[in-house]
Amino acid sequence: MAEALQQLILDTLDAQGTIKDTRALVLPGHQEPAASHDAQVTILGALNSLASREMITYTTHETQSHVLTPEGAQIALEGSHEARVWAALPAKGEGTPVTPAELKQKVGDEAAKVGQGRAFKNGWIAKEGNGLVKLVPSIQDKTQLDMREVDSTGTLQEGEKALADLRKRKLIVQRKGQWFTVQKGPSFSTSIAKPETDLTVEALTSGAWKTSTFKKYNFEADGIPTNGGALHPLLKVREEIRNIFLEMGFTEMPTSSFVESGFWCFDALFVPQQHPAREVQDTFYLSDPSSSLPPPKAYYERVSKVHEHGGYGSTGYRAPWSDQETRKLLLRTHTTASSAAMLYKLAARCRGEEDTDDRSGLAHDHGEVHAQASGGAGTKRSGAVSQEGDDGFRPAKLFSIDRVFRNETMDATHLAEFHQVEGVVADKDITLGDLIGFMKVFFNKLGMENLRFKPAYNPYTEPSMEIFAFHPLLKKWVEIGNSGMFRPEMLEPMGFPKDVRVLGWGLGLERPTMIRYGITNIRTLVGHKVSIEGVEKSPAVRF
Repeated sequence: MAEALQQLILDTLDAQGTIKDTRALVLPGHQEPAASHDAQVTILGALNSLASREMITYTTHETQSHVLTPEGAQIALEGSHEARVWAALPAKGEGTPVTPAELKQKVGDEAAKVGQGRAFKNGWIAKEGNGLVKLVPSIQDKTQLDMREVDSTGTLQEGEKALADLRKRKLIVQRKGQWFTVQKGPSFSTSIAKPETDLTVEALTSGAWKTSTFKKYNFEADGIPTNGGALHPLLKVREEIRNIFLEMGFTEMPTSSFVESGFWCFDALFVPQQHPAREVQDTFYLSDPSSSLPPPKAYYERVSKVHEHGGYGSTGYRAPWSDQETRKLLLRTHTTASSAAMLYKLAARCRGEEDTDDRSGLAHDHGEVHAQASGGAGTKRSGAVSQEGDDGFRPAKLFSIDRVFRNETMDATHLAEFHQVEGVVADKDITLGDLIGFMKVFFNKLGMENLRFKPAYNPYTEPSMEIFAFHPLLKKWVEIGNSGMFRPEMLEPMGFPKDVRVLGWGLGLERPTMIRYGITNIRTLVGHKVSIEGVEKSPAVRF
């Protein structure tokens, strides 16, 4: 149909030079001129296709016409309500009058209700006794004739007043129409063969491109908008916190090893082997492989000795040591396992070794970190880091932001995996005051200025402190992190001198992200319920 109509338009233009009114065209397969609205819509599609190839140009003319409503179409087919009422009644004196109830049964409720009044008004019927009878032997159903005229022409010869009456009766509705005047275009042809849109390998090799007609390239056309990538809110907050650490002179630790051994995740941190955190209900253990390679032998022996028998000023835990427990493989429960490995590497020179990479017992090696010795905000009271001493110790400020895993029951504020933000400072003769100073500078950069510190317990830090900040929206103090000074029982087995102290603090990444973006359920921040549209529209975060 489309190609036949296009060919009809081209042939008519070729014969007449112009098409003054497309309503005079007879569509292929039809016998009547295309005067209806639907026919002109079909013609418009063909005109647009030809105009896009510059074969024709056309001018649009708008018209006002009327079409029948469903009720009007029914009247055009079956007659008006008043005519149907008249037809259902007997002539006066020739039969029993029809009661209103009987009339409803014959013509229906709507026709009986509307038709009686108009039939009385026209003088077609009268009341006799309890019923109705005809007064005239024949009628002319003008409403039906009007409906048929509107259906065929879109208007009435009687003019606007008659049309307004039919619109008021909701038998017709007004509709805008259009018709077209068509002229030849600059690329006019009687052939409807479409131009080529692609230069193919076959056309080049056969030489067909030389005689082919190609569609003109539209350099002004807009391409389809591309969907660019978007950073998840967690990544935006992570990058902002990372920049704060870097601004303070910290070096980022490699934390790509999600799988750790029990030795590096717990034993090296002086966590007792009987600690509840090592139970299967709190930790995810691997079943295949289930055990790690052995850790560095000399260091392993020092750690096991201080656990079981004490040392370095500690009485130890005085509990049996299990080699099987230390060799278990698990999903790390904290990134402090990576911090322990980095501190062990940092102590290499103190042990008389040269930045050894000997860290066995892991699924993957963390690699080497060259801790920077440059100063940063809040570092010691003098604001500078000590230089490397005669004992080979090299001060460091390290941080990491990465995922950890715990066997938690998931709810609105807990997931089985989340992110831990951790900072570690290693230097000589630093104190708890330095730790508090570091944390005040760090959290002030996060926009948290009103801080409180509460004594707490951690197996691998003493003293330990929980960090609280006043939440202005909730109007209460909220725990935002944990901190402490690493125990000598943890540091000295690594090879650090006795005067070396290591400060550490950390917080979650999800909680500040939820606060910044007004998220109340963590499952809408991480997981399959995350809104892609929300990720794309989330603003950049600035603390």
